[in-house]
Amino acid sequence: MTVAAVVALLVPVEWAPPGSDLAAWRAAMAEDLVDLLTPLPRVQPAIAAVAADLPLAAKIAWPSTRIYEVPAPTIRAALTAAFDDGHDKAAVVLADAPDLPAMLIGKLLRPLSTRALAVAPAHNGGLLGASANLPLPTWVPELDAVEGDVAAARRPAPDPTMVVSAPGWHRLRGPDDLRRLDPGLDGWEATRAMLT
Repeated sequence: MTVAAVVALLVPVEWAPPGSDLAAWRAAMAEDLVDLLTPLPRVQPAIAAVAADLPLAAKIAWPSTRIYEVPAPTIRAALTAAFDDGHDKAAVVLADAPDLPAMLIGKLLRPLSTRALAVAPAHNGGLLGASANLPLPTWVPELDAVEGDVAAARRPAPDPTMVVSAPGWHRLRGPDDLRRLDPGLDGWEATRAMLT
């Protein structure tokens, strides 16, 4: 039985390691995240992409992966697309976190049994993702992946306890972020291959 949709959100990527093609780097990170989500039990894996990124989404999708076309690469748009696909719970993770541990997906979804919204910060600023009971409550603000934080998500809630902070992780957005990668972690083969 499917518990929730878990959506990899294709976001703009503005940096790649020296000598790496930016489009190939972006594709490798997104592929690794999708490869992480797809075998997870009791979830429907999906990719959310703007129209220009649909070819990339099709390239990295598994046969079981849903592809959602969204008007903008935002967490709100991806959550709305999951609701439109018939889900009453969904998590969205930004696709520049290729080495995300699978257990953090569970920790992002778990609070939805008692809370309306869970927000996972990126350790290097901004947001990693969010999960919500759907349809999205009208008070939920636009969740800014670049500058947002848990406090900004909590501020408009009728009761601040409706929003919980989920465990965070890092995103790869600049040269300093490469040191956060742990070669001992399983997965992230496509990204790893680009770095060797």
